[in-house]
Amino acid sequence: MKFKPVISVRLFGVGLFGCFATAPAVAQSPKPPAQVKVTNARTAPLASLEITTSGEQPRLIAKLAKPLGPGKSIALKLNKPTGCSYSVLAKFSDEVESDSDLIDLCSEKSIRLTD
Repeated sequence: MKFKPVISVRLFGVGLFGCFATAPAVAQSPKPPAQVKVTNARTAPLASLEITTSGEQPRLIAKLAKPLGPGKSIALKLNKPTGCSYSVLAKFSDEVESDSDLIDLCSEKSIRLTD
C-alpha cells in the first residue's frame, strides 16, 4: 500500500513541474516589433506611407519622412505600438494608393509594396 502513494506524489510532482515549465510560454503574448522594414518594389517612388493602429480611434505609429525610390528599403521605427493589427496607407508619385487594413505586424516584420 505504501507503493501507490509514492507513485502518485511523483506523478503529481512531474505534472506540476510540466505546468510551471510551460507557463511562461502561455503567459507571453505576441509583441509588435520596434521597427518594420518597408520595401518599395514598384517602379514609381513611394511618396508617403502611414502606419496606424486599428479600431475606432486610429493612432499614427509610423510615417515615411521622405519619398522612397523604386527598389529601395527603409526601416521605420514604430512609436509605442500596441497589439498586432495595423492599417497601412501608401501613396505613390504616379497617384496610385494602397490601403491595407489589419496587417499583423507581430508575424510580419516587413511590408513589401508591389504592383
